[in-house]
Amino acid sequence: MKDRFEDKVIIVTGAASGIGEATARRFSAEEAKVALIDRQREALEKVAGELPPERTLALVADVSDSQSVDDLVAATVKRFGRLDVLVNNAGVHEGGDPAEITNEQWRKVMSTDADGVFFGCRAALPHLLKTKGSIVNTASVSGMGGDWSMSPYNAAKGAVVNLTRALAMDLGKKGVRVNSVCPSLTRTGMTEDMMDDKELLAKFAERIPLGRVCEPREVAAVIAFLASDDASFMTGANVAVDGGVSASNGQPPQE
Repeated sequence: MKDRFEDKVIIVTGAASGIGEATARRFSAEEAKVALIDRQREALEKVAGELPPERTLALVADVSDSQSVDDLVAATVKRFGRLDVLVNNAGVHEGGDPAEITNEQWRKVMSTDADGVFFGCRAALPHLLKTKGSIVNTASVSGMGGDWSMSPYNAAKGAVVNLTRALAMDLGKKGVRVNSVCPSLTRTGMTEDMMDDKELLAKFAERIPLGRVCEPREVAAVIAFLASDDASFMTGANVAVDGGVSASNGQPPQE
């Protein structure tokens, strides 16, 4: 499977760390030409510098800005000549008591996690129609069910889940597939503080049938599968990469 993506051109947003970094590395290892997108220039350039320069493009951009998204897609196609896969992975998180969440917090999450996904899909679509390509969105188990004190994130990821379904319906007969991955707690920069809280991790482990948090490379592997011809009859799927969390009906373990 090493060359599944040879000569394919792939955009990965949020590629400077976490799931995005792991995904960019996975595609590159499978011989793809990869455009890495992130707001964090230093971290982005570090990751890009460790990949083959002839097959790597690093672009600093904010996906919440539609013009920036149009520009990054255009720059990718200009450099590599085509576009085969878009991975909408960039995301942020805000939470707290719903009565105290500010307009700024709400818009920060929605503009990146929901608007940014739509902007990416819209900008990439003319090119993906030419290549019969695919889109993989990073949603979350938080888009498939609610969390305590995470209403902006739940709303944004819920939007990604249903946007994935809607686009799959609109684009399927045009040859473009659209799927998402829905990870549970994953070891990323966004969750770095949680990784140091042993008591909290124990609570998660109790609710996760596999008994541990997810690693970014495990999500990247599923993203690569969904983007590949191995998933040629999959579209509109929101794939749980959650260690079994969504298999539960919510009742606590009984010893």
